Amino acid sequence: MITVHHLETSRSQRVLWLLEEMGVPYEIKLYQRDPKTRLAPPELKAVHPLGKSPVITEGNETIAESGAILEYLVERFGAKAQGELAHLQPAPGTPEHRQSRFWMHYAEGSLMNWLVMKLVFTTIPKQPMPFFVRPIARQLCGQVQAKLVDPNLATALAFIESHLSGNTWFAGDHISIADFQMSFPVEAALARAASAGKFPFLAAYQARMVARPAYQRALAKGGPVVMS
Repeated sequence: MITVHHLETSRSQRVLWLLEEMGVPYEIKLYQRDPKTRLAPPELKAVHPLGKSPVITEGNETIAESGAILEYLVERFGAKAQGELAHLQPAPGTPEHRQSRFWMHYAEGSLMNWLVMKLVFTTIPKQPMPFFVRPIARQLCGQVQAKLVDPNLATALAFIESHLSGNTWFAGDHISIADFQMSFPVEAALARAASAGKFPFLAAYQARMVARPAYQRALAKGGPVVMS
């Protein structure tokens, strides 16, 4: 039996969604963030030395990093998938395979960097600090967002919007492993980016994603996807 060590409002949600889509039995061990720091609890270090989520365990296997977990699950169970899920791992050498591989790497290698920075520089001015420091922190964080983070996020969202204007899913006409990897940054981008409302194809993609029964089941079990 697979155990998903699931941290609330985290990338772990994409793992739950994939398991629900494939109908693979699993159990959840839920971890709450520290209410003050919003960091993962120390108990996760007993599961994996990095102390992060997601982590899955199955027998003697302990696998961390959401991309590695998704690949493990598709390699382990994907061959049995039927219907639209038969394309979870597109055939090597095809355009769909190249697209799937690109978005698998882009999600964490590029997009999430800017989304994390957005969250950090939005949060810093709200943290406890001497009253005379707060205006300085607010100004500095605002400048970083305006000059660095927001322009790069706008470029990323425009790039994704252009791709989705001609594709139902990230690898083409069929849902693939790339959609599970991109699900968290899509949710985070639409929640955090100031210009998110300007991208109707991205919004339509999110609507298709969250309307899926398996996504709804994962949401019911794992809780909200991103921090409010």
